[in-house]
Amino acid sequence: MSEGAIRVLVAKPGVDGHDVGAKLVCRALMAAGMNVTYTGLRQSPEAIVAAARAHGADVVGLSIMSGAHLPLCEKVMAALKSAGVSAKVVVGGVIPARDRDALRKLGVQAVFGVSATLDEVVRWVEENGRRAA
Repeated sequence: MSEGAIRVLVAKPGVDGHDVGAKLVCRALMAAGMNVTYTGLRQSPEAIVAAARAHGADVVGLSIMSGAHLPLCEKVMAALKSAGVSAKVVVGGVIPARDRDALRKLGVQAVFGVSATLDEVVRWVEENGRRAA
């Protein structure tokens, strides 16, 4: 991993206990040369923001399998904005197509459903992950 590697924070907000997919995404991003931190299960919006700031995250990936993606993303996005953290936010998990526009209106940059491939996620982060200098 190089000094200039894209820095990705992967977090599991809320009470969702399913993290196999999040761990697979972390592995794929690390294999692509990115600097990845996984926060673990059941993270509050405030804990995610603190970790994103400490990690210097370019991208924050939220993995949500519980169906609570809209309220959780709203809280995380508000907390990031309030703290002045400018990382790009992506969401993955069980995300119905009908909710994707609402997530984008909140500021989520990309949504990856359960059928997304690891290659798609890695490619998006490689192409879009760097913050503007």
